[in-house]
Amino acid sequence: MAGNSIRERILLAVMAAVRPSVEALGATLHRSPTVAISRDQCPALVVFPETETITERANDRVTRELTVRLVALARNVAPTTPETEADRLLTAAHLALLSDGTVGGLALGVREQECEWEVDDADAVAVALPARYRITYRTLANDISIQG
Repeated sequence: MAGNSIRERILLAVMAAVRPSVEALGATLHRSPTVAISRDQCPALVVFPETETITERANDRVTRELTVRLVALARNVAPTTPETEADRLLTAAHLALLSDGTVGGLALGVREQECEWEVDDADAVAVALPARYRITYRTLANDISIQG
């Protein structure tokens, strides 16, 4: 019986890496929520696995690139602006994630991809600050639970 995939173990390690700094800022941490994050759960950091591609096949080894999106969510709560609050949260998560470029020895590397800003003025100004990271790792071709 196989254990969890390397992909799932990486996602769990990402959550574990960012949790202390997120919680130190008084924010909540979520993974792929199926419902919107409520006002009382903000500020929040949300971790979404987005895509995975195979970049190389060599013999019985497969190199994979997992794109993970971290989204810092903040609402307008005086005295700070939501943009400043979201930026502080994403800065802390970025530092935590990149402090170990191997995600606990599971990955070959982590690279920042892009960041974008989304501002919504629905019932109170809210900011979503998403940043994408590409995590490169290797597995066996026939067993994604074993590093290659």
